[in-house]
Amino acid sequence: MELVYQVKDRPPFGKTLVFALQQLLAILAATIAVPAVINSNVPGANMSQSAALFGAGMGTIVYLLFTKFRSPVFLGSSFAFIGSMLAAFAGGVSMSVGYLGLIIGAAFAGLVYVIIALIVKKAGVNWINKLMPAVVIGPTVAIIGLSLAGNAIGDLTTGGLKNIAGASVCNEYVALICGLVTLFTVIACSVYGKKMMKLIPFIIGILAGYAVAAIFTAIGYIAEADALKVIDFTKFKNMQWYPDFAFLKAFKGEFVYGAGGSFGTYLATIAVAYAPVAFVVFAEHIADHKNLSSIINHDLLVEPGLDKTLLGDGVGSVVGAFFGGCPNTTYGESVGCVAITGNASVATIFLTAIIAIVASFVAPFVTFLATIPNCVMGGVCITLYGFIAVSGLKMIQKADLGDNKNLFVVSVILIAGIGGMTLNFGKVTITSVACALILGIITNLLCSVGKKNTTQASAANADASVAAESMEATENAETK
Repeated sequence: MELVYQVKDRPPFGKTLVFALQQLLAILAATIAVPAVINSNVPGANMSQSAALFGAGMGTIVYLLFTKFRSPVFLGSSFAFIGSMLAAFAGGVSMSVGYLGLIIGAAFAGLVYVIIALIVKKAGVNWINKLMPAVVIGPTVAIIGLSLAGNAIGDLTTGGLKNIAGASVCNEYVALICGLVTLFTVIACSVYGKKMMKLIPFIIGILAGYAVAAIFTAIGYIAEADALKVIDFTKFKNMQWYPDFAFLKAFKGEFVYGAGGSFGTYLATIAVAYAPVAFVVFAEHIADHKNLSSIINHDLLVEPGLDKTLLGDGVGSVVGAFFGGCPNTTYGESVGCVAITGNASVATIFLTAIIAIVASFVAPFVTFLATIPNCVMGGVCITLYGFIAVSGLKMIQKADLGDNKNLFVVSVILIAGIGGMTLNFGKVTITSVACALILGIITNLLCSVGKKNTTQASAANADASVAAESMEATENAETK
């Protein structure tokens, strides 16, 4: 696509600041959602959302350093490791070292990344391109967006204020109005906006949706009608004024329980919970970087290289968990933001990381961001996830779907992914994206049996034909 700002471009600082804030808004909801999910499933865990934001910022800077500031994507808390984090807290044994377990687990996952990166550095990336051609990676990228569609639509009818049972109290149609205002504002800015407006559609859309939600909420408090209360302003009563870092909790021995059991058994439990998930996330890592490569018109797997992106992702995950408890991963929301705005400037990503780190110490700002209702973020995510899906469909255009082999590969990946195919092995869950990719690779390999010689023969015949035509043209020229 045609980019407004290339990877190495540095927009004026004022503009970069606004672009960075937009990136932060795009990745925020998912980043702080992971510790919230853990807290709701593990009584007494009390993971810090601001610490997770700090860890995401630090992890992103580590990633940028490893990739030599050539890959414009933000790293945030990974949902793939939620099951692993629950295992680290509970352990499945009669003991747990709590937050230290989260850090140890992230180290196991990071080690997997390092090992894969060393293999890639030795073997190169050509085998990946052969294993995952456009006919495989295209529909997989599309699945990344489509698999998140349910989350976006589910958020679209959900407010922020919840009752005792944890359900949203606002009317779903009120939430829908706020979400649609956000959605159509983003679309209007992107399609009809001029200059700066076209570059910051998410900020304008979120502000518009938040304003409408605030009006409904104000009327709800005045009329004492819970159905109109979209925004949860009660969060300002219990603001966390500073990040409660995971490593500090680990050193204090917080959430450690159980004197019995073997520490070696506990470590093995964590290793089994984290390491296999890292292999699953590796598949999504490739898909994300293939997608981003198609957007910026530069193959990131070649330059700076898949080994560099893997090391950045792996070490960034360890750093993120050290501070926030959550391993990180490259965010599709960040890639979607680059695609829609046409701003691939890595300076924007770097400043986003800095803002995330600084903002984690500014309680009112973090709390304000946390009060953005689900319906507003749902309106934004429809466009973000949609662009990820469309990017994948564009890649499929490179494949000849008139060939039954390609048709079957794409069909299998799309149906497996959209159908939500997952596999569970104890604490490890292979996500629908990973299942679809693995099944697609197997289908592609099976359908390629016996095709290689035919392809080579066709290529040889084509070369012979070209040579014959060239010789004939030379003879005709000499005759003339």
